[in-house]
Amino acid sequence: MSEHTLPQLPYAYNALEPAISAQIMEIHHSKHHQAYVTNLNAAEKAYAQAASASDVRKQIEIQSAIKFNGGGHLNHTLFWKNLAPSSQGGGQLKDGVLKQAIDRDFGSLDKLKEQFNKTTAAVQGSGWGWLGYSPTTQKLEVVTTKDQDPLITHAPLLGVDVWEHAYYLQYQNLRPKYLEAIWSVINFDEAEKRLSEAQKKAQL
Repeated sequence: MSEHTLPQLPYAYNALEPAISAQIMEIHHSKHHQAYVTNLNAAEKAYAQAASASDVRKQIEIQSAIKFNGGGHLNHTLFWKNLAPSSQGGGQLKDGVLKQAIDRDFGSLDKLKEQFNKTTAAVQGSGWGWLGYSPTTQKLEVVTTKDQDPLITHAPLLGVDVWEHAYYLQYQNLRPKYLEAIWSVINFDEAEKRLSEAQKKAQL
């Protein structure tokens, strides 16, 4: 079984300032995400050992660790790609299929931001806010997940981490301020790529 590894960031830790500080990025990536990777590898190894021993009770016990740490790894791997420095197009929504879908389903980018920020700021405790593509309705929708649960009901186009470790050192308890700021470094090109892929899958 191959082990999961911490993905390298496509930009420097300080590249998203002032929206997200270098200190937060370094801790978030090298400490928090690394912990999910380490714990996921350990949980999968333990699960494989339990399976080979036909220890069903142990397999059930380990599943929660796989879900939590696996979700943390998946979510953060997606999150880093969701972001881009302004010098590399971060925060800039170009004309294309994503903009057309946003205008169709929300009215405008500003209205999407308003709905996304309101919904995500209201997440109780820790979790994620998502812009997802529903294969059922074939529309964009704002949804949330708790803790490190990955988004499985929709194709995730962009996700924002609202665990306190993602913003507290810079924004303290002002989660809405963090949500306002992060739009300036959202990688809309990556979100559009995911939308195109999701639309193709929905047509199969």
